[in-house]
Order: sequence, then structure tokens, then C-alpha cells
Amino acid sequence: MLTESMEDYLEMIYRLIQEKGYVRAVDLAEALNVQPSSVTRMIQKLHEEGFIHYEKYRHIALTDKGKRLGYFLVWRDAVLKEFLTLLNARVGVEEQVEGIEHYITPPTMCLFRNLVLYFRAHPESLEEVQAMSRLNKYPEGEKLEDLRAWLFRHSSD
Repeated sequence: MLTESMEDYLEMIYRLIQEKGYVRAVDLAEALNVQPSSVTRMIQKLHEEGFIHYEKYRHIALTDKGKRLGYFLVWRDAVLKEFLTLLNARVGVEEQVEGIEHYITPPTMCLFRNLVLYFRAHPESLEEVQAMSRLNKYPEGEKLEDLRAWLFRHSSD
């Protein structure tokens, strides 16, 4: 089973290969803003788990298993961002997606994708949902925004 950190590395490896055609450990350290020693340990783990091929001082290559999962991780990220953007999430979409994506199951991701596809095909329904959210009502009239330090940190956005 992949950890959150392993998913983040695998997603970035996939993105960098798509962008540049290759990825080196130094590229990965820079893209993830981590120390090269952390990258070395993680790519060894990903290699042991069969997600990448790696030889010291060489490029990192994805196995078929790594490509399939990397594609899913990038897709998951894009669908969640589009979903929150469609619903006019006002602040911290990137941070919210990072918090959600590691805990959501593939079948639930398909539900999100279906909603995105539905809202694209039925913009009038999307407008209805957006109108409901403009009311900004929480259940039972509670002020739930006070319960989340995250909202407080981002209230000026």
C-alpha cells in the first residue's frame, strides 16, 4: 500500500516525465522542495515496490504499474480541482485537494468525475448549486467556519 508521501512522489515523477520526457533525482527534489537524501530513500522504496526502475546516477523510469498509478494520481488531482473550481471554492483549492486526495477511494473519484461531467453538460444545474452556496448557510445555522483553523488562516483570501 502506498503512503501519502509515496503517492506525492509517484505523481510528481509521472508529471515530470510527461513534461520533460525524463526525470532525475535532482529534478524530483527541486519539484517537491525536499532534500536529495529524502528523494534517494523514497525512490528506493518505489523501486522495491515495483513502481519505478532506478539505477544510481541514472534517470528514473516508471514501470507499467507506476505509469497506471501515476496517471490515476494526476487524473484524481485534476478532477478534484475542477470539481471544487466548478463549485466556486473561494480559497485554497490546491490545499483542499491535497487534503482530500489521499483519503478518497477510486470509486468515489468516479462519482466526482460523474458530477463534473454532469455539470459540464447541464450548466443550469451547476448554476442552481452555485446559487445555493451563495446563501452560505451551514446546517442548523451554526457558524462552523469557526471550527476550522484552516478557514481562519485563509479568511483574508
